[in-house]
Amino acid sequence: MTEEMPSLGAVLGLAARTKPSNPAVTCGEETMDWRTLDRRTNRLARALAARGVGEGSFLTIALPNSIGFVEACYAAWKLGAIPQPISWRLPRIELEAVVALADPPLVIGQDDLDPGRPRFDIPDLLAGSDDDGPLPDRISPAWKAPTSGGSTGRPKLIVAGQPAVVNPQPIAYWRLAEDDVALMPGPLYHNGPFSSAFLALNAGAHLVLMPRFDAEAVLREVERHRATWLYLVPTMMSRIWRLPEEIRNRYATGSLRTVWHLAAPCPPWLKEAWIDWLGGEVIWELYAGTEAQASTVISGTEWLAHRGSVGRVKTGQMRILDGAGNALPAGATGEIYMKPADDMPATYRYIGAEARRIGDWESLGDIGWFDAEGYLYLADRRSDMILVGGSNVYPAEIEAALDEHPLVQSSAVIGLPDEDLGNRIHAVIQPRPGLDLEELHRHLAERLVTYKRPRSIEIVAEPLRDDAGKVRRSQLRADRIGAA
Repeated sequence: MTEEMPSLGAVLGLAARTKPSNPAVTCGEETMDWRTLDRRTNRLARALAARGVGEGSFLTIALPNSIGFVEACYAAWKLGAIPQPISWRLPRIELEAVVALADPPLVIGQDDLDPGRPRFDIPDLLAGSDDDGPLPDRISPAWKAPTSGGSTGRPKLIVAGQPAVVNPQPIAYWRLAEDDVALMPGPLYHNGPFSSAFLALNAGAHLVLMPRFDAEAVLREVERHRATWLYLVPTMMSRIWRLPEEIRNRYATGSLRTVWHLAAPCPPWLKEAWIDWLGGEVIWELYAGTEAQASTVISGTEWLAHRGSVGRVKTGQMRILDGAGNALPAGATGEIYMKPADDMPATYRYIGAEARRIGDWESLGDIGWFDAEGYLYLADRRSDMILVGGSNVYPAEIEAALDEHPLVQSSAVIGLPDEDLGNRIHAVIQPRPGLDLEELHRHLAERLVTYKRPRSIEIVAEPLRDDAGKVRRSQLRADRIGAA
């Protein structure tokens, strides 16, 4: 494969020669062209090599969305090293746990970061390196190694099975092309934003990064750059949709050809609103894990005929198994197991964890079912399912009903111990001003059967989901049980 596909560093060098002054990446008010990106990453790679970064080593990158983040990754690839992105806001104990797994020669981060080993920021490294000439072509054995705590909260590295080469198949899969302007409001330390952002650059597109997500700013950037491609998660979609209509309609969005959403279940009412707004041919949904054994895709137009589905299997293989490992028929709910296509190599390896397996099938812990036409529907994660009086309750269904209320900004649903029912449903809500709990209960009564409705509701001021739309229900539950 690598003999036919150029390295990421080589493709950057080609873009620098063929379209040197074209914009490569923009973040805020700063734009870097392809020639500057290529030359600066040559300098940065030499500075990293002088400090022990080499072929096959991990390079932990703890930076916010920035051009520097992009530079750090390309510098790593040019040395044959493996970018290992991580949130710069992790608590020190969690940061040190990830760094211990990766064992990088150094960490690239900001001044206030203390990872317990040598730390440098981009200006420090560039200050000591003047040679921006080409480097020997190298191919990293893995093009990324993002982290995940999953439902356990224990960090692990998910090292990609694909080397750092430009493969046209995933670029086409993500509906990216050289003439795209790809807008990324998601944090690059998460796998979805990381993968799709760099695939945009691999395609030769102009990548526009947002330093952080802001609902109105997304629309402003779409208009400003005439963005054609946009990555979102349902939390972002909700916040954009909740903007006053006069603000939402103030900005031109007609340039958008592709809007992806992934990373968390999207409430049907919200998805339908976006389809009505931008068109079913623009809205696309992907379901997969960072492990990338298999995936499903569905367009908005297709979704209207299969409401609630995340699509048919497009890569790899999936099946629904029961607790004994038996395949379940269409319509039966069970755990989703995946594996690559039979002729494909492993798509990842873990450092710090073991896969949940039945034979050569692996599970990410999600629950769902296939219909008779092969469309997949998700219920929730196995570890998040709540057993209430003998009935299975899936938090995502309740959260979708809660988030449909216009004065609920975000929600998370967990099960708390109950002597009578085994568990009682507890909703944690970040409200908008004016939320009335009695009215909220009436809203839920119109949408949920009695045993699925929250027995208790807790109001909090802080966001419940991170920048990528993820919520760690297990930690919420542990905090509340521990405080009881």
